[in-house]
Amino acid sequence: MSAELESRAGEVVAPEHRGRTEIADRVLAKIAARALSEVEDAGGAARRVLGVRLGRDSMESTPWVTAKVDGGLATLRMRISVAYPAPVREVTRHLRELVRTRVGELTGLDVREVDIDVSRLPATGRRVR
Repeated sequence: MSAELESRAGEVVAPEHRGRTEIADRVLAKIAARALSEVEDAGGAARRVLGVRLGRDSMESTPWVTAKVDGGLATLRMRISVAYPAPVREVTRHLRELVRTRVGELTGLDVREVDIDVSRLPATGRRVR
């Protein structure tokens, strides 16, 4: 019996027989929320229920993020604030790229889609002339 176990221990097992790793949707959501903190001029947004804001919107709020994993593909949706007068298109493009990169690096999943809902443009005190 021990000789049989020893020979099995030395064998290389095919990848499809090594087991399965599942990454929870909430883990992807947390990765995306952390990525948001790396983007200048982007911040969180207050939670909403039936369109009604719960709490205060501020750049320091935790962003609302949902994620769905389907096989090796991930889909994310985020609600954020962008500091006025930052260019919304540029900030969201950068965030989308960063989320795709971070999720890929940390989970190995391909990100199919990152929908970003900008719900607020809080003033940062910078003046535009």
